[in-house]
Amino acid sequence: MTTPRTEHLVLPGVLTAEQAAVTVRGILAEQREDGAIPWFRGHHLDPWDHTEAAMALDAAGEHEAAERAYLWLAAHQVEDGSWYAAYADGDAGAVTDRGRESNFVAYIAVGVWHHYLATGDDTFLDRMWPTVFAAVEFVLQLQQPGGEIGWKREDDGTDLKDGLLTGSSSVHHALRCALAIADQREEPQPDWELAVGALRHAIRRHPERFLDKDRYSMDWYYPVLGGALAGTEAKSRIEEGWERFVVPGLGVRCVVPNPWVTGGESAELALALWVVGESDRALEILQSIQHLRDADSGLYWTGYVFDVEALWPRERTTWTAGSLLLAVAALGGHEATCAVFSGELLPRGLDPDCCE
Repeated sequence: MTTPRTEHLVLPGVLTAEQAAVTVRGILAEQREDGAIPWFRGHHLDPWDHTEAAMALDAAGEHEAAERAYLWLAAHQVEDGSWYAAYADGDAGAVTDRGRESNFVAYIAVGVWHHYLATGDDTFLDRMWPTVFAAVEFVLQLQQPGGEIGWKREDDGTDLKDGLLTGSSSVHHALRCALAIADQREEPQPDWELAVGALRHAIRRHPERFLDKDRYSMDWYYPVLGGALAGTEAKSRIEEGWERFVVPGLGVRCVVPNPWVTGGESAELALALWVVGESDRALEILQSIQHLRDADSGLYWTGYVFDVEALWPRERTTWTAGSLLLAVAALGGHEATCAVFSGELLPRGLDPDCCE
C-alpha cells in the first residue's frame, strides 16, 4: 500500500498528516480488489457514494485505486447507460436495488473529470468517455419539460418523474463536468448545454417543480454545492437555513426536527461554505464533527443522536470519510478538487437567466 499524499489534507483541529493518512488507508481497506468501494465491507455499494470515495482517493494521490473504482463502473454499466442503485458488498452480480436513480448515474462525470484534472491522463479520459456519454444520455431521458430531472427509472421501465431538489442539483454539477469533458475532447454537446441551462433555471426560479423535502438539510445546501446558485443568491440561501440545521459544536442535522447530526451532511455543508468564500465557517463545521472520528480506522461514524448521546447507526462509511477528505482538500487548495467544486472553469450551459 502506498503512502498517501497528505500535505493538503492537514487542517487544524480536523486532521494531522498522520490522521489523514490513516483515513485514506481506511477507505483503501474497504475497497475490493476489483475496484468497488462499498459503504463498508458487508454493506452495499451505490454508484454515487462509490464515486465520492474514489474522488477522495484521488485527492490523496491514490490515483491507481481511484482509477480502478472508475473502471469498475465502466465494466458494470447497464446497457441503457445506468447503474443499479445498490450492489451487495460491491458485488456486481448481487444487485439489491434494481432502481436506477438519475443522480447516482450522473455523478460519474464529476469523478471522471476530477480524476483527469488530478492526473492529466488523456488515455483515461478517452477510455471513460463512452461510459460518461451513455450515463448522461440516460439521465437526460428523465428530464422533464420544466427542466427538473425525474428521480429514477424502475426495473420495469417505469419512470418516476417527480424531481428531487438535492438530486437535480447534483445532476446539475455532473452535467457541467460532463460538458467540461466534452470540451476537452473537442466534442461539443449542444443538447447537454440546453439541458443544464433548463435545469439551472428550474432550481433557481421554480421550487414548485420539486417534491417538498425542505426538512432535509441537503435540500438546503445542495443548490449551492451543485453550482446552480452562486454569489449573493448562494450566500442568502446559506444564511436562511443556518439556525434551522446547524447544531453548534456538533454538526449539521440530517433532517429537522430530529436530534441527529451526520458527518456526510456536515462535510458537504463545509464544502458548500468554501464555495461561497466562507472558509472560516467551513473549518468550524469540520472541527465540530471530530467526535465522529474513529481513531483506529480513521473512518467516521455516520451520525450522532445528541439527545441521548449515542452514535447511530453503528457504521463507519467510506463516503463519510470521503466527503470530509474532499472538504479538507478544497480548504487545503488541492487544485483538482478546487476546480471541480468551485465551478469557475466549468461550462454553465445555455441558461435563460444568464443575461439577467
